[in-house]
Amino acid sequence: MEGELNRTSRSRPDGAGVRLADVAAQAGVSEATVSRVLNGKPGVSQTTRQAVLTALDLMGYERPQRLRQRSNGLVGLVTPELDNPIFPVFAQAIEKALTQHGYTPVLCTQLPGGVPEDEFTELLVDRGVDGIIFVSGLHADTTARMDRYSRLRERGLPIVLLDGYSDRIDAPFISPDDRAAARLAVQHLVDLGHERIGLAVGPGRFVPVIRKIEGFRQAMAQLLGVSDADELISHSLFSVEGGQAAAAQLLKRGCTGIVCASDLMALGAIRACRDRGLSVPGEVSVVGYDDSPLIAFTDPPLTTVRKPIGAMASAAVATLLEEINGARGRHIELMFQAELVVRGSTGSGPLVNR
Repeated sequence: MEGELNRTSRSRPDGAGVRLADVAAQAGVSEATVSRVLNGKPGVSQTTRQAVLTALDLMGYERPQRLRQRSNGLVGLVTPELDNPIFPVFAQAIEKALTQHGYTPVLCTQLPGGVPEDEFTELLVDRGVDGIIFVSGLHADTTARMDRYSRLRERGLPIVLLDGYSDRIDAPFISPDDRAAARLAVQHLVDLGHERIGLAVGPGRFVPVIRKIEGFRQAMAQLLGVSDADELISHSLFSVEGGQAAAAQLLKRGCTGIVCASDLMALGAIRACRDRGLSVPGEVSVVGYDDSPLIAFTDPPLTTVRKPIGAMASAAVATLLEEINGARGRHIELMFQAELVVRGSTGSGPLVNR
């Protein structure tokens, strides 16, 4: 086993075996280290050994029989529909972190008109999961009942909730700083010379929306002296069509800069501009949120606020496993900072262009 691993039932369609160099590149180690791990030789740290095994898993190959280990247990992962490309990224990051710790993820994806969150939860409990991670679930909806989560806590089941918050749930929360994210976007547009800036967001009952609006209002007041920003806020759905509808209203109100609550909404906002013969970024600047996969390759490449998916996923898994391993669950919210990524959908405001 010098340059190639033995083929398994999951080998490549063309029949080629796995090369040590490929695994080494994926794991970020030397070929010699990969060989030591696969042959069960000593002299490799547990972290490095796990990195090599994870590389095999990610490349779609079975581990050698002697290196397979029994799963530490099952962890449920409940996500919204995967039409929004940011949710598959979340799911993949969480699943990768769970796998690295020896746990098997059980993914439950909600669909419109499909199995509701509560039924998924009961299914996972019946399967004997050791804990559940909820991503953008009903805990983010201020009109939803929160006793569904309290009942899980009463059963002693560890849970972690991402992208939403409620002081009625005695559990840990992992959140992006949505207020700061909105301020980042507004500051960027103000720096470019925009004064009439609008916010396109989803339904107002969701915690991330509420927080983005708070951050937007604060930024508009502090940076532009706008004390009443109500007419500069437009609610719709978290979709391309929703962004198009929301942006259409903001354009009617004279906005030259539009901050969107998701990248999909931002793509809709660009469509709304083009429907009116307005160029982006020549006449209107658009900022998205999430930094979804492939968003850098849109026309124009989208300026966006990057959600810290990797850090949030790692924290969620670490927090859940602490409780699974006996630590006392806490009502705490860990907040992660977003990052502005400037690309081609934002440009100078009208005053600068004169």
